[in-house]
Amino acid sequence: MLLSERQERERRFKLALRAGIPVVLLVSLVFYSTFLKDNTLKLTLENGFLIAAILFITVYFIYFLMELSAKETLIDQTTHGFNEKSFIKQLQTYKPKTLVLLLVENFSTIRENYSTDDVDLLLYNIIHKLNQELDKAGLDEALIARRYGAEFLIAIDKNSDTIQTIFNDFIENNKVINDIEVNYNFAVITNTGKELKKDILYLKDLISTQYRSNSKGVKSNIIKDAKEVSETEKCILRSLQEKNLLLSFRPLLNIKSNTIDIYEISVKLKSYHIGDILPRVFLPIVNRLGLGRDYDLALLQHVITLLPLIDENISLSFNLSPFSLRDKNFQKKFFDYLEKSKIDPSRLIVELYERKTHHDLSAYLQTLNKFRARGVRIAIDNFGSSNASMEYMKNFNFDLVQFDRDYVTKLDDINTYAMLGSLVKMSKDLNIITVAKWVDNESQKTKLRELGINYLQGFGISKPISEQALIDSYN
Repeated sequence: MLLSERQERERRFKLALRAGIPVVLLVSLVFYSTFLKDNTLKLTLENGFLIAAILFITVYFIYFLMELSAKETLIDQTTHGFNEKSFIKQLQTYKPKTLVLLLVENFSTIRENYSTDDVDLLLYNIIHKLNQELDKAGLDEALIARRYGAEFLIAIDKNSDTIQTIFNDFIENNKVINDIEVNYNFAVITNTGKELKKDILYLKDLISTQYRSNSKGVKSNIIKDAKEVSETEKCILRSLQEKNLLLSFRPLLNIKSNTIDIYEISVKLKSYHIGDILPRVFLPIVNRLGLGRDYDLALLQHVITLLPLIDENISLSFNLSPFSLRDKNFQKKFFDYLEKSKIDPSRLIVELYERKTHHDLSAYLQTLNKFRARGVRIAIDNFGSSNASMEYMKNFNFDLVQFDRDYVTKLDDINTYAMLGSLVKMSKDLNIITVAKWVDNESQKTKLRELGINYLQGFGISKPISEQALIDSYN
């Protein structure tokens, strides 16, 4: 039985005692003083009203406590684990040393393809199987809560080197539940302190950042210390406030002219305390704190300031958040910066990448047209990695298309080669400039030239250069 179920049963029992004992005493006293004191029982109209009033008060009082019990329940009705509110309240006295966030990554797909009963039973089984796994590891007092959707919070009262192994084993043993395939991810924070609510937010940030630095992008669940994560957030805020952006520039080779006339920008935040901070680390935190527009504006200002320092035929390509582009205040500041700078707007190439199609696609495309009307070029990044990219291509005339890395790294595969050839032909028919990134060797370069790609980028072309090197090259 889950700890939450035991505590909920105990809570209801205490509530029943609180409700029952006073009611029994009240009824007993009234009956004694009214009917039994003189050993006579007279069923008069007055006594009838009194009995009815006692019954009404009793029923109303019990019903009120039942309502109160339902509102103050500790458990999530679907899984019988703690609900988030009671979980956070429990943390104040439980004082866990480790917090874990476990989530089902393909939950939206599961909901689309299975009935509500199937989904509820799946969530119920996940939390109970996890509880069994923790019990086997001697962690029978762990708190388990459902946050929302298919996110589960786990609080453990000890720091243990085996926690990562426990969750890896759980995931390995429960990839299929009730004939439903489940994809999991989890993050762990140890040495938690007083700011437990913040630690829970950090867990969600960590989920987004846990990737091994290999070419396959396989996720790696790394245990993080709460103090380390808190310090990282402070450094990110400080760097963003001081606009300490560290830019590097990846050259794009123009196949036709055999020259470099576009550079793609990658950004890190420069911190003097913990070193350079990668986008996959700082972006989740920046977005959670509502500072995404501030970051994008800082990057835009940096780029606009840089462009006059290099040749006029050089364009810079960089990523801006779709949420920033859709924001009217951001648009106004963007166009104000552009107008004051007097640079050629076509030297700015804004890269877009979205996994899902925006719910109001028509309005979003009108927004993109505002930027194109000012001369800014729009590129779609990682094209072919999701259905959303094809949907955008059908409805908007992009200036550039940058193909997903899988097309370039798997050119030896016949199917991949044929698909990329079709996409290149489609882009040419639409007068869209094509870009292949992650080009590392001569074989790739030869095949991409045969397909008619316009630009190549990768270590096989040139390694990224620093901002100062870029300025020195053209000044």
